[in-house]
Amino acid sequence: MDEGGQYNPRTVEEVFRDFKGRRAGMIRALTTDVEEFYQQCDPEKENLCLYGFPSEQWEVNLPAEEVPPELPEPALGINFARDGMQENDWLALVAVHSDAWLLSVAFYFGARFGFDKADRRRLFTMINDLPTIFEVVTGPAKKQAKDKSSVSNHSSNKSKSNTKGRGSESQGKYSKAKDEEEGLDEEDEDEHGDTLCGACGENYASDEFWICCDMCERWFHGKCVKITPARAEHIKQYKCPSCSNKRARP
Repeated sequence: MDEGGQYNPRTVEEVFRDFKGRRAGMIRALTTDVEEFYQQCDPEKENLCLYGFPSEQWEVNLPAEEVPPELPEPALGINFARDGMQENDWLALVAVHSDAWLLSVAFYFGARFGFDKADRRRLFTMINDLPTIFEVVTGPAKKQAKDKSSVSNHSSNKSKSNTKGRGSESQGKYSKAKDEEEGLDEEDEDEHGDTLCGACGENYASDEFWICCDMCERWFHGKCVKITPARAEHIKQYKCPSCSNKRARP
């Protein structure tokens, strides 16, 4: 069932790599692969779980049959609530349970291989430096992005039609990492560091191209959604993979 049955990380660094891989897979399921994930969570099926693997893959499947299982099990029956609530609320609920599962797996390994107090603290600190899956899925960057536009005297409308890069005079749907235009103070620049990519969950970086979805207003690394600066110049209204899939759903 789970790759964890054959892969047992024994050091803090190995457990953290395991955590990051599983987390990346689950984030993919709840963001870029959300249409496929939604379809697999059929309420007519039995109790289903969302698994993340160290290989950054994800799977919707039945829980393990053996008791106790090789690893802690994710939340059961995520599919039953799919059609009984708003999709965004359902995804957020699955994200919360996914965060709890990731922590339980990481500290299961810690207990199994005898991590002491210092190792447990170090592992938690490394984990805590990453945004939670819930934060990635619910898009905490939305309000931050609006606030930044206001502070830097840019338009804060949904189209976000400002190109935020040094020496750029054209209008577009994207932002290049940190705002370097004249008149921005250090506080505004620091705020950019809190923005999280809606696909991978990583932070805003000074040398990366970003684009904002006009539908959900989340920000994405261009490389994560396969959009280049040149292509962004010709996009009148950008929709991220998740919003595009929602629109296409019958």
